[in-house]
Amino acid sequence: MSVEQSMDVQLIEQTKQQIRALVNEITQISKSDIPPEDFHGEFLPRVISALAATGGALWTLDPNGSLSLAYHVNMRETKLQDDEEANKRHSRLLYKILRSGEGSLVPPHTVSEGSEEEGNPTDFLLVFGVIKTELETIGLIEILQRPDTSITTQKGYLRFLEQMTGLASDYYKNRQLRNFGDRQNLWTQLEEFTRTIHDSLDRRETAYTIVNEGRRLIECDRVSIAIRRGNRCYIEAVSGQDLLDKRSSTVKLLGKLATSVVRSNEQVWYTGDGSNLAPQVERAVDDYVDESHTKMVVVFPLVRNRLTEEEMEDPKNRKKPEPPFGAIIVEQIEDNRIPERMRKRIEIVAEHTCSALGNAIEHNNVFLMPLWKFIGKSQFLFAARTLPKTVTVTLAVIAVILALIFVKIDFYMHSPGTLEPLEKAHAYARLDGNIKRIFVTHGDKVQAGQPLIEMQSTELEVQLKRSYGTLLATNERIESIHKMMTYSAQEVSPSEMSRLNSEFLSLNVQSESERERLKLLQQQWNDLVVYAPINGEVVSWDIEQTLQGRPVVRGQQLMEIANPDSLWILELQVSEKRIGHILKYQKKIREENPNSQLSVKFVLASETGKTHYGKVISIHDRAEVRGEAGNTVLVKTALDDPESLPDFLKPGLDVSAKVYCGKAPAGYVFIHEAISWFQRTVLFWF
Repeated sequence: MSVEQSMDVQLIEQTKQQIRALVNEITQISKSDIPPEDFHGEFLPRVISALAATGGALWTLDPNGSLSLAYHVNMRETKLQDDEEANKRHSRLLYKILRSGEGSLVPPHTVSEGSEEEGNPTDFLLVFGVIKTELETIGLIEILQRPDTSITTQKGYLRFLEQMTGLASDYYKNRQLRNFGDRQNLWTQLEEFTRTIHDSLDRRETAYTIVNEGRRLIECDRVSIAIRRGNRCYIEAVSGQDLLDKRSSTVKLLGKLATSVVRSNEQVWYTGDGSNLAPQVERAVDDYVDESHTKMVVVFPLVRNRLTEEEMEDPKNRKKPEPPFGAIIVEQIEDNRIPERMRKRIEIVAEHTCSALGNAIEHNNVFLMPLWKFIGKSQFLFAARTLPKTVTVTLAVIAVILALIFVKIDFYMHSPGTLEPLEKAHAYARLDGNIKRIFVTHGDKVQAGQPLIEMQSTELEVQLKRSYGTLLATNERIESIHKMMTYSAQEVSPSEMSRLNSEFLSLNVQSESERERLKLLQQQWNDLVVYAPINGEVVSWDIEQTLQGRPVVRGQQLMEIANPDSLWILELQVSEKRIGHILKYQKKIREENPNSQLSVKFVLASETGKTHYGKVISIHDRAEVRGEAGNTVLVKTALDDPESLPDFLKPGLDVSAKVYCGKAPAGYVFIHEAISWFQRTVLFWF
């Protein structure tokens, strides 16, 4: 045997081993449980490599009977995309092979006459194999092979491809068997899921059942339900959580995501790329994913009655689509893939959720549903044994209602307030500066004119020194010119004497102006000391920590002085929604007697067991915002018996007061605020 023959034998043997390895890989792939998309990408390149072909394609049959290209390698070499007529002939050839159900060889350029004939318009030998099972035809494989081979070799290509399509058929058979098993299991789980979620018509109970049972059926990490109220969606239930913190940022962002999806009424399948979503939905998804670190999010709008295909296609019979009443959200925390099995289960759960939750919401939205339920459960009240008791209770309720309407009682307006001395004042900063020294502290007794605070102003100090220096320099120059004019008059020329005289007069004016400026600066310097405006006691708290070393501006309040030995009055901060009752009753009593005053009774927060009394002396003309109390009207009250007040009084002591507003029906006294809210919020809009 020659060396060349030995090398040919080795090459042939090596090629056979490579083909066997590829066949073994294809066999293992056909037995795996990978998705069809991954199977096509693993299967076709190995078949093409085993046949040493130029390229190929795997065509799959859609449910509607049309072929679609599932995967291909070098199909551009056929140049079918450049010739529309050739592409049509090639398509008709594919359907012919598919209808025959058998693999075949089609030589290049075997195009029949006529525009409706099929054929091979390419430069390649086309080798076809059909993938089918006992239940259905899956598709076909098309291999682009060199045409310059013998008939025997071409038949070998066909036999090998038929073996490979048999392995592909085995993959789809195994997949169908698994689908049948999964479907049977799914039907069992779905039956349990459907029965459970339809057990109750309570909205919240139904929502919690859906998320917990739906999570087990879908086999995902988390399921949530959002309910639309007005224009926004709120999270109603989350799987695995009995209590929901609706103030958490994650729940709020999930509600915003549901709101944006419900508004668009389009399903969202997010697996990491949101470029195909609407801008508002994409922003909501990105915000939620950044907060929750979720890898996969599916949001299904829940619509109770969707339009049928006939209603969507026929404009005359088309109805206005019903807006979604909420959304169901499915999440995966670690994995962003959505297997076909999970996709189908999500769709099934969403469909049944629309029915169950929609029924619960519609049931609870029936007008006065709690009343109808109560009436339905209260039939025993009218039985023979319980009828006397029912009549007695009914009469008692009617009597109470009549009493609330016709019996009048004292009507008071409650208001918080503080007890303040009549004589009090504030110390203000007269200039901008920094606090240098504080001479008093909280609780110190002070006299009018007593220094309270010393301030410092670097700018004012600089101005004083500059003005003083300017004045000294001017005076020295005046003195110098005066000497020259007095003692050297004979040595100075008349023109020079005239100039010196003019300068002397100008410097005198400048000196006088500088003295006035220095006097004003000195007055400002004196204003850096803040004095007590009245006799009294320092009531400002923690003065040193608040002011020491801090910059202040002109007009800023520095501390408050109150005279506890003066008369005490009650300052009430009456809410604007209550002042109307007070003003109305005041007007009524002053029509009878112009000198009449409203009565007030109050208790101190530090002595709640004793009631004190007083008279309203003034009501402020305008409402103002005062701290946490909001918009209030200041009402000042004089005390009837100041001596009854305790000795431990401090300015600003909290009180709870009631202003007498006459008599009114008992029912109105108890619920007057609810009546006012109803009139303002409901009746006003009609």
